[in-house]
Amino acid sequence: MARRTWGELSAEVRAVIEQHTGPVRCADIPSAGRNSDFSATLHLQGGGRIFCKGIADAGGRRGEMHRHEAEVNQWLPTAVAPRLRWRVEVEDWLLLGFEHVPGRHANLAPGSPDLTKIVPVLDLLGQELAGCPVQAPLLTGQWARLAAWRRLTKDTPPDLHPWAREHLDELVAAEARAIELVAGDHLVHTDLHSLNILVGEDGARVVDWAWSRRGNPAIDTAFLIPRLIAAGHTPEAAQRWAEAVPAWHTAPGATRTAFAIAIWGIWQLLERDHPLPHRSELTAAARTWALHRLDQHNIDRQPAGLG
Repeated sequence: MARRTWGELSAEVRAVIEQHTGPVRCADIPSAGRNSDFSATLHLQGGGRIFCKGIADAGGRRGEMHRHEAEVNQWLPTAVAPRLRWRVEVEDWLLLGFEHVPGRHANLAPGSPDLTKIVPVLDLLGQELAGCPVQAPLLTGQWARLAAWRRLTKDTPPDLHPWAREHLDELVAAEARAIELVAGDHLVHTDLHSLNILVGEDGARVVDWAWSRRGNPAIDTAFLIPRLIAAGHTPEAAQRWAEAVPAWHTAPGATRTAFAIAIWGIWQLLERDHPLPHRSELTAAARTWALHRLDQHNIDRQPAGLG
């Protein structure tokens, strides 16, 4: 279903929003975004702006995700994420109003100046969100339930990379290690990509915390590495960039490799079960990174033809 415009919201929904914002002069609908039925920058009569997003099935699973994002927001430093100003439920809608943060989606391509602006916010995530008291689900539990490689062994995609097909037992074992290693007491985002990172003159901020979990702080950088590869970086270049992030810099090599294998499995499973246009590219990028690390650390005995 296409996202609604401001004019397509009911008069009652618009009136409840305007109780918090004052009169709305116009609304800009962003070009990107998949998880909300309405999202817009609201330009207010008094000259201010608010970013508002919401879903039309407040009682469903997406409603739970948006409520979680609202609960998490109070614990996020303002240097990390925009502040939530209000939350309303009206008709079947759940709507969140955030401070407006000037900026654009991050450019992850090689040579982009945005890459140096992303590192400090990842550093802040590692420093400020340790022991965060919010009741977020455990990432280790989510990964254990997903068990991507274990599922893939039972119903193997016909186009699975030949090396993976021959080493499924090793991949399942590495995934089991990753499930243990991803445990931690940090609040982690788990869905970092260019659309969820806003870059402005004063640096970068991270938005859309609906998938946040408690886990190992190195995992957010791990999730970004395949995104960098998909944007044109070599695995070596992506890993060099990641070394500037303290939580990644201190992660042991075996942990890095286990995370790379687990993330490959996640994208491979999602591509099989819930194919979307962008997922084949991400699966390929995650595979490239994982195979690079397997070769680098000699986990496989003779990874011939991994290019």
